[in-house]
Amino acid sequence: MEAGDEGVERVVDSKDMQQQSKAFDKLTDRVEDRQLDSTRVQEAMASIAASSEADWNAMRLREKELAAVKINPADVDIIASELELDKKVAERTLREHKGDAVAAIQCLIHQITIGIN
Repeated sequence: MEAGDEGVERVVDSKDMQQQSKAFDKLTDRVEDRQLDSTRVQEAMASIAASSEADWNAMRLREKELAAVKINPADVDIIASELELDKKVAERTLREHKGDAVAAIQCLIHQITIGIN
């Protein structure tokens, strides 16, 4: 080889090394990105689980509160028969309105007129 050829060869080797280094950096960056994505997914899943548990506890507490409301069984029968509803719907609505039959009927009529039930 001539003296000038060594310089060209070193430049080429240097460029190859830089390209290989960049390729390696990209490869390791992707691994780190995947690890970060995995961590984010795990954090999101934990957050969803905590939120779901909080919702479940709130629902259980609400059901407990509704079960404690005293209602008149005759009111349930009247509401169910007059509005042609299932007794469970009539009872739940009556409990949600703290046993107030008039408020429960008004709510149910409103729901029926707008098409909820």
